Amino acid sequence: MNKRILDIAIPNIISNITIPLLGIVDLALMGHLGEVDFIGGIALGGTIFNFLYWGFAFLRMGTSGITAQAYGARNLNETILSLSRALLVALIGSTCILLLQVPIAELSFYFIDSEESVESIAKSYYYIRVWAAPATIGLYALTGWFIGMQNSKIPMVIAIICNTINISLSAYFVYGLNMDARGVALGTVIAQYCGLVYRNVLCSSLLSPIISLLEQKRNDEN
Repeated sequence: MNKRILDIAIPNIISNITIPLLGIVDLALMGHLGEVDFIGGIALGGTIFNFLYWGFAFLRMGTSGITAQAYGARNLNETILSLSRALLVALIGSTCILLLQVPIAELSFYFIDSEESVESIAKSYYYIRVWAAPATIGLYALTGWFIGMQNSKIPMVIAIICNTINISLSAYFVYGLNMDARGVALGTVIAQYCGLVYRNVLCSSLLSPIISLLEQKRNDEN
């Protein structure tokens, strides 16, 4: 039992460790540009997204709990439904963010007092990174589902790959293409969608045997 718990817990801990590491690298990239406004802009934009995505954190733990119950009861149909519901909520939520991105930005910058130069950098960062919302929120749902299916190694591997792509692309965009804060935002967007695509591929491979078992069960009942 202890080994099974550790097999789930340790990869999850490693995945969570990579999250602040990415923010540190982003700040380091901006710090090497020589202007403190870039650091402030990244920090300000990141605060807005942290607040937005915090509201969807329930998709991860909520999905993992419901899926784990269904998996423990060997209710394979419910495990698929729990993923479908979570992805539907992620799609609706991310669509709302994209449609309301301008009002969200205006309201956020109204309540957060900052210098005009910092706000300008934060806005350029925000209006690029906001397009990663469907991938970011969708990854919450998929991560929760994988953990509920007693598999936290896949989220760990994808988190490492996603963050490696993010750091590499951000460094290239900032230093190679001189895109400053926009490069960091674009690197995040591309990396998030790469992670989403890869996780969907792995999810499909895990769902295929489950769907086959359900079809076989229906045929046996008929």
